[in-house]
Amino acid sequence: MTEINWASEVEKRKDELLADLFTLLRIPSEREDDKATADAPFGPGPRDALLKMLEIAERDGFPSENVDNVVGHFDFGSGAETLGVLGHMDVVPAGSGWDSNPYEPEIRDGKLYARGSSDDKGPVIACYYGLKILKDLGFEPTKKIRFIIGTDEESGWADFDVAKYFERYPTPDFGFSPDAEFPIINGEKGMVNVVLEFAKGTSGLLSFKSGIRVNMVPESAEAVIEGSFDASDFADFVSANGVTGSVESVDGNTVVTLIGKSAHGAHPELGLNSATYLATYLAGHKDALGTEGAKFIEVLAALHKAHDGELVKINHHDEKMGDLSLNPGVVAYDATGDLPASVTVNIRYPQGTGPDTIAAIWTDLFAGLVTAVKPGPDTVPHYVGLDDPLVSTLLDVYEKHTGLKGYETVIGGGTYAKIMERGVAFGMAFPGDEDTMHQANEHCSVEGLLKATAIYAESLYRLTK
Repeated sequence: MTEINWASEVEKRKDELLADLFTLLRIPSEREDDKATADAPFGPGPRDALLKMLEIAERDGFPSENVDNVVGHFDFGSGAETLGVLGHMDVVPAGSGWDSNPYEPEIRDGKLYARGSSDDKGPVIACYYGLKILKDLGFEPTKKIRFIIGTDEESGWADFDVAKYFERYPTPDFGFSPDAEFPIINGEKGMVNVVLEFAKGTSGLLSFKSGIRVNMVPESAEAVIEGSFDASDFADFVSANGVTGSVESVDGNTVVTLIGKSAHGAHPELGLNSATYLATYLAGHKDALGTEGAKFIEVLAALHKAHDGELVKINHHDEKMGDLSLNPGVVAYDATGDLPASVTVNIRYPQGTGPDTIAAIWTDLFAGLVTAVKPGPDTVPHYVGLDDPLVSTLLDVYEKHTGLKGYETVIGGGTYAKIMERGVAFGMAFPGDEDTMHQANEHCSVEGLLKATAIYAESLYRLTK
């Protein structure tokens, strides 16, 4: 093929690209277990978004396959090796605090606002149009390109990874996930959710609830305390800590609500964790909480601002992968319910530590306060070296299109890239972009979206020519 002006090819398809993206963004593809059916295992939204993406691919001549309305793929070209592109259609819950309808995309001041615009429908469409450009130009790749779309990435993706797809289909030989940042993410920390369980009392603290996804910093928290409660110091507390809240009497009990700020669980320091702020406040009122309620609050308060784990003794640093991070993402205490009280902590850990080490430390540290420390399934740390042709090629394309020097990055976030032994995350956020993933008013730059499309087009070309 002659020299291709990738930016020009993207510009020709700008209106079509945005139209397809808007169609996907209008589908509220949050996981909804209460609406799950055999036909829609994660609820109707993720299924509908997947079906629409596969419909777009079929429209443009890419043969597609739907696996149980959970995963889909479409292919381009053939060859002994397969390059995988892995993205997802599901989104985290919209939450509150938006300046516009999160499922009615709007472009304001050059930025596209909608849930999923940056994580991950925007990047998927950018990469898809990169692939479409190659097909439109008559390019014949020497390797098969398989574009794989999941629908449960935001909730742990165990069903994507094991039960629904890679039991039936081979893992690509190499590839990338457009679900992170440029210049490249060639290392990812391991990830595990650790559940701390507690006994419950029948008086004092009656309930405490906070968080909707373990990989999000909880925005709001609510505690119900038996009877009247002296909260005369609450206004001073919220004012001093940059949060908001309220105290009211309901049915003879006291309801204390605190509003913080959500953020991605990989960057808990960027949010204001409502659960730990409220626990910190209530820790000063232990006499009103009952014996078991006080234990629960003591542990939750100990996790306040313990972002790197040092305050709770599980901190670990690796020279290449950096520090461990933790986010108490979902908190549940119901004195009258059947389930134990619990705090589910999302932990991103570098090489050199792991779930067993963490569980042993916390079992000792919280002895007498918790009834159990239960690590869930984990994904281990992942790294692809700079000398790998995949990494060097992608960095070269990035440098060509941006004029910026490429460099390697290790993150605490988890992407589909680590499914592949030679897998990396590649874009689409650029250095300096505001990170609004998992937050209210999520957005991406339209200019950045188009630039990323050009980068993806040339990257797919260079990796398979």
